[in-house]
Amino acid sequence: MKKRMTLNIRLQNIFIVMILGVLTSCNFKSKTDAQLITDKPSDTLTKTISFSYQDITGIGKDSKYNRRDNSDIIKVGDTYYVWYSRMDSPVTSGYWANIWYATSKDEGYTWQEQGLALDLGAQSAFDSHSVFTPNILVRNGKYYLYYTGVKPTPGHAKAEFEGNHTTDFTAIGLAVSNSPDGPFKRIENNPVLDISETPEAFDSYRIDDASLLVKDNKIWLYYKGRSIIHGSKGPKLTEMSVAYAENPEGPFIKHEGALLDKSHEVLIWKKDGGVASLASISKTINYAKDGVHFTTLVDGLTNMPKAPGLYRPDLEDGNQGENTPGWGIAMKVKKGEAYLVRFEME
Repeated sequence: MKKRMTLNIRLQNIFIVMILGVLTSCNFKSKTDAQLITDKPSDTLTKTISFSYQDITGIGKDSKYNRRDNSDIIKVGDTYYVWYSRMDSPVTSGYWANIWYATSKDEGYTWQEQGLALDLGAQSAFDSHSVFTPNILVRNGKYYLYYTGVKPTPGHAKAEFEGNHTTDFTAIGLAVSNSPDGPFKRIENNPVLDISETPEAFDSYRIDDASLLVKDNKIWLYYKGRSIIHGSKGPKLTEMSVAYAENPEGPFIKHEGALLDKSHEVLIWKKDGGVASLASISKTINYAKDGVHFTTLVDGLTNMPKAPGLYRPDLEDGNQGENTPGWGIAMKVKKGEAYLVRFEME
């Protein structure tokens, strides 16, 4: 019996070595078929990651309004909800937006725009010029709408927004409702996440793109940051980090430093007990078992979704959502128009 067990173990070891040898000898040259090798030796395999797109109705191409920077998607009963930035045409920038929302009954192919979810903040408030890039979390029967806010350029003679790289700071605010249909009311301690005061910090100029996760019974708020010392080069040097809180309204405590560089748009989701993230600048998918220490799983991505949000059941109240379906909503931006499309991650 011992000899048989020893032989079986040797055969298993030989088989593992053969598989690893095959994987090591493969030369993945094609950037159109990015190769993914999981972090679990027992699950060693390769996958091809690709993206496909479908036009949608209701919040797709529109001659009157431009829409962009949508949230992740949640389902309430039999209805899917998404929030997004909406601007009057021909404005395509989110720095001149309000937040609207829409619903779908067929997994995001057809939508009905329901109305305004959040208007501008009070005069002189951090969000008095634009509210944009929303995201959602449902917890304990309440709907938490996180968003980015910006006010007119300080000191501008006409109180207009310049979009400069020195004084147009952004921050993340929060509005809460008892229903996905609103009304959403701002909390008193807004903004819930502000820029760092140290100029050298990666988030000393811009804080944007909230993406939520409940982990270890805490609220994890992933976000992107830009440093004021980078000036006009800042967008290409955007980095991602996370802040933690005991409850959705904060206070949030920032993780020290950035977690992931070259990550201009924040998209995270649950994967294999950890956290996956898409980084748009580096064209990679990254993974961290602990949600913090990311390593690259997939590189060389092409045809990537822009400012995407996934249908994420784990954002719904009481839904563990360990498996994230691979569809969502993203934006397309062309000259003079910005609109939303459906995508699938295959």
